[in-house]
Amino acid sequence: MPASSRDLVLPARIEIEFYDLLEELNACGHRADELIERTSLPGWCRRSLFYFLGYVGKADGRVTQADIRFAEALMKALQLSARQRRHAIHQFKLGKEAEEPASLRGLRLRTSARFWPSPALRIAFCLSHAAQLHGQPSKTRRYRCEDAIDLMGLPVQLLQEILSSYARKVWITRPELQPVPDSYEKACRLLGVGTRESFVKIKQAYRRRVSECHPDKLDRNLGEQDLALAKERLHRYQKAWELIKRRHEAR
Repeated sequence: MPASSRDLVLPARIEIEFYDLLEELNACGHRADELIERTSLPGWCRRSLFYFLGYVGKADGRVTQADIRFAEALMKALQLSARQRRHAIHQFKLGKEAEEPASLRGLRLRTSARFWPSPALRIAFCLSHAAQLHGQPSKTRRYRCEDAIDLMGLPVQLLQEILSSYARKVWITRPELQPVPDSYEKACRLLGVGTRESFVKIKQAYRRRVSECHPDKLDRNLGEQDLALAKERLHRYQKAWELIKRRHEAR
């Protein structure tokens, strides 16, 4: 059991499977869609999964392309037919339009969690992944994810344990999951340079970073999801450079 879990007390019926899934998530490179592909999910859970994904995705006012791509990745992992995809999209839209999910949402999961928590736990991992698609989740994303987990009859503290795993393994190494820098210090940190470096040195670092993820320099056979992540990373590098350049021009 991870050291960070010492303060997390879980019911016996949940504890073993939760930590097994957490280890599996780590083995998957923290790809929740791959976790679902490896461990599967009963068909009757899909409505709740995509409804809650839409609900979490709309937390900050609009559903982003990252939210849509993740939902599509899950549809692919679940090997949904065209008809099943339409139903999943419909549920996603319903969740997106909900200001607050009805208490009946997740009822079957909540009932089954008392003796078979496995389906609810898998969905909780997917929702936690959705909450942190842009890095450390906003308060609204976090609250909505907690709402959904609670409606499924699981302890909301699971969310923090899952997010802590992302923080240790993913956020520190993936710039595309970091917030867009809003200060000179954060911009330099994103580019991997010190704040006292010369403008020339910072510009060189920026060009190196861009060369690693610019679409024109990437493998043409790169998958759609990896290409989208590279674009997110490039966007953050460009925003960091704009901020740094304005700072030096002002001087």
